[in-house]
Amino acid sequence: MTHHEHDQPLAGKRAAVAVGPLYEEIEALYPLYRLCEAGATVEIIGSEAGATLPGKRGDEIETERAAGELAAGDLDLLVIAGGYGPDKLRMDEDLLGLVRDLQGQGKPIAFICHGGWVPASAGIVAGRRVTGNPAIEDDMRNAGGEWEDAEVVVDANLISSRKPDDLPAFMRAAIEVVAHAAAPA
Repeated sequence: MTHHEHDQPLAGKRAAVAVGPLYEEIEALYPLYRLCEAGATVEIIGSEAGATLPGKRGDEIETERAAGELAAGDLDLLVIAGGYGPDKLRMDEDLLGLVRDLQGQGKPIAFICHGGWVPASAGIVAGRRVTGNPAIEDDMRNAGGEWEDAEVVVDANLISSRKPDDLPAFMRAAIEVVAHAAAPA
């Protein structure tokens, strides 16, 4: 391994961070900067492009692209930020379609806090090990997920965590999964 590869394990990889209104700021910004630091190209996406979305604490973020403008082939990782944003994002058929397509290709999908509402609504958590904010445990179990209380749960391409304090473990795991993901056949 060269020094460069060690510093930038995601060089050449493409990622998106999905945010909705009243997202949890740190759960969008920490993954954004951590993925940039690892060498990935990262976009903020949402239900529409060019939307200025308020965070729970009053910070604003602008979406660069709508989920419907992306195909699974455009991404090596999707991160779904938590907060209240996922309650709106789970109503976005384009985002749910993107999640299903990523799942179909076995591509990494990472979600934290309330972010699990999106894969639950996309119908992809049945039989999978997941975690999240305790408030969504029933939703995840009802969607067929196998709930665990852990700082990060990795089940093949699905990476999930509970809360902002879990972000270091969450992003370490997500980067590792992406860095070791098999090249498409």
